[in-house]
Amino acid sequence: MKKIVVFILAVCSVLITSAQTKPKIIILATGGTIAGTGAAADRAGYTAGKLNVDDLLSSIPAAKKIADISGEQIASVGSQDMSIEIWKKLAVRINDIFKNKEADAVVITHGTDTQEETAYFLDLTINYPNPVVLTGSMRPATAISADGPKNLYDAITVAANPKSAGRGVLVSFNEGIFDSRDVTKISTTKVNAFASPNTGPIGQVYDGKVEYYSVSLREVSPASPVKIDNNTKLPRVEIVYMYADAPADYIDYLVSKKVDGIVIAGVGNGNFNKAFMDAVKRAVAAGVVVCRSTRCPSGRVVLEDEINDKELGTIVSDDLNPQKARVLLMLALSKTRKQKELQDIFFKF
Repeated sequence: MKKIVVFILAVCSVLITSAQTKPKIIILATGGTIAGTGAAADRAGYTAGKLNVDDLLSSIPAAKKIADISGEQIASVGSQDMSIEIWKKLAVRINDIFKNKEADAVVITHGTDTQEETAYFLDLTINYPNPVVLTGSMRPATAISADGPKNLYDAITVAANPKSAGRGVLVSFNEGIFDSRDVTKISTTKVNAFASPNTGPIGQVYDGKVEYYSVSLREVSPASPVKIDNNTKLPRVEIVYMYADAPADYIDYLVSKKVDGIVIAGVGNGNFNKAFMDAVKRAVAAGVVVCRSTRCPSGRVVLEDEINDKELGTIVSDDLNPQKARVLLMLALSKTRKQKELQDIFFKF
């Protein structure tokens, strides 16, 4: 319910503001394919993050009719090189932007490979209802039919729309609008690269118009938000992939490295074999928090179903995929290590 209440209040506030002035939007650029260049327009190969934010904005002059726009270069990396340090830098900068009323909304240009993780991390660490929208592209700026300019224009359109306030961090891509918690990358090369398998998109942007059809019932941010600054050290959480006849060596290795948490990308309903089961018991006994997720692209992992989580000492990710379960567990472990409290967080956010 909190997300709905925040959404209504935010829309009312932003509607009043937008009726008076054109919204101010800051573009935070991090690199990615959208800023990539290639040797030839008809070839797929390219180098990510070569163009700066001003270059990106120069490709969509019509966006100046929507909002007063400025840009900042936060990083220039392919999203395979996205890091927790850049996440923290983004969270700190965005919170400062809204705290100091520097802008009404923020758009982030980002590579697609880890865009969903960045979006969810920011959703859990930004403490303001102002719109924050991530976008990117599947084709570099130099390619035939590059999708970056259209995606960026759409993201600015979404961020400028009063109805986007209070919805948490959003991903705008290929004319779809997605909730950051539910969205995931589903294609390696196609321009329709994002989807929300369990819930579908929450809206769409087309021909300069934004329409919303649903709102997530999950919280926008933790009830007691984790305070992020550039010096914040987050707990270490790793992911272990389960497959037929998988050995448990890596779980034992991670325990020896004294990690704080492990997410198991299990088969089916978050299941794993006997070797994993024994290793998980050793991990829990050593004080490592273990979360059961699934490698399946949709569905949820059910608590106390095929595995006795209470007895084993594990928690479940609900319908978060392994990479997002890792993000939430990192933040949750900085607040508590108690099994029930951690599980409640996963069912709430």
